[in-house]
Amino acid sequence: MNNITCENIPNLVSSFVDTLVDFSVSGGLFLPNPVSTSPHNAPDTIITRYPTPDRLIAIGDLHGDLEKSKQAFKMAGLIDDSDRWVGGSSTVVQIGDVLDRGDDEIKILYFLEKLKHEAQKTGGKLITMNGNHEIMNIEADFRYVTRNGLKEFENWANWFSIGSQIKSLCVGLEKPSDIFYGIPLVCKNVPQEYQYATRARIAALRPDGPIARRFLSQNVTVLVIGDSVFVHGGLLKYHVDYGFDRINEEVKDWINGLMGKFAPAPPYCRGRNSLVWLRKYSNELAKDCDCSALEHVLATIPGVKRMIMGHTIQEVGINGVCDDRAIRIDVGMSKGCINGLPEVLEINGNSGLRILTSNPLYQNKSKAYLDADNKEELAYMFPQYAPKQVEVKA
Repeated sequence: MNNITCENIPNLVSSFVDTLVDFSVSGGLFLPNPVSTSPHNAPDTIITRYPTPDRLIAIGDLHGDLEKSKQAFKMAGLIDDSDRWVGGSSTVVQIGDVLDRGDDEIKILYFLEKLKHEAQKTGGKLITMNGNHEIMNIEADFRYVTRNGLKEFENWANWFSIGSQIKSLCVGLEKPSDIFYGIPLVCKNVPQEYQYATRARIAALRPDGPIARRFLSQNVTVLVIGDSVFVHGGLLKYHVDYGFDRINEEVKDWINGLMGKFAPAPPYCRGRNSLVWLRKYSNELAKDCDCSALEHVLATIPGVKRMIMGHTIQEVGINGVCDDRAIRIDVGMSKGCINGLPEVLEINGNSGLRILTSNPLYQNKSKAYLDADNKEELAYMFPQYAPKQVEVKA
């Protein structure tokens, strides 16, 4: 027999191959096969606004640290010891920067995707966002990649290629395209030992790349939930005027390759005043934050009273400035950052904001146990006598 004939079961064969690749690169996870394999068959319009949920959790930058990512989700009562979703109808926002600085970037992407499917089954929701490091990597800016991070993408490319070779043997299956098409054989200023891994990372993450299309294209770039607006870096008035729906749709189309496989990011995602790079509201000292600009922005977004952002590491932990109208949730938890203690922000309906942490500094202050059987994980609201820059009020 010259060919393996798959004419009667092409979809089954393709599904088996995709599952094999997923299992091999994700650390042993099984995911539903992606609905869309083409940017021209992309999912429906991204939702930019949601009503106030009963429970809302915001999680900051993860930066390739799978262990700390799981700690954050577990601290919030969202997953059990087997990493399965137990968050019920909770809504969770991960504010971007999954990529760079750590070694488990692909594994985290699969982990988050698994939780999205599990949460949906119980009425919950996990929403992921674009950070500046997602934008950078789609544009092949790999300044903050680790050696093991490159190796993870090399491993992905090897398994993806094996899957493509199996599919190409089967009559009845469309011949897979070359993921390296258009990528130079030699990347400038890259040591020889990392050439293949660098090309693999470009192939995976460039516009219309398999990883970008599958995991990043449905990220939102700006999001409104109830009376909070979420963005990785920060918003200026011209971002509001441009339109949140328009921004999310254009970024999605760019990631899906509709502007070309090497097209630059939209201008509002590039530069110091972009949504994903802005630091006007993130300075450690409250007096150095531009509260006037913040008030002006919030006044132009109907029903919104606060902005929640990541991007800038807060060594004191999650905190608020500008009368708690700017809440900063990047605590640098990744070992590739400052190896900070995981903290997450919780908003319960109309009862206000509190911070969930395992920081022993607060174990004798205002506290309430998340789980009676796991008392080292505490939920607390900062008391009035806490330093101003770490104060988050109801």
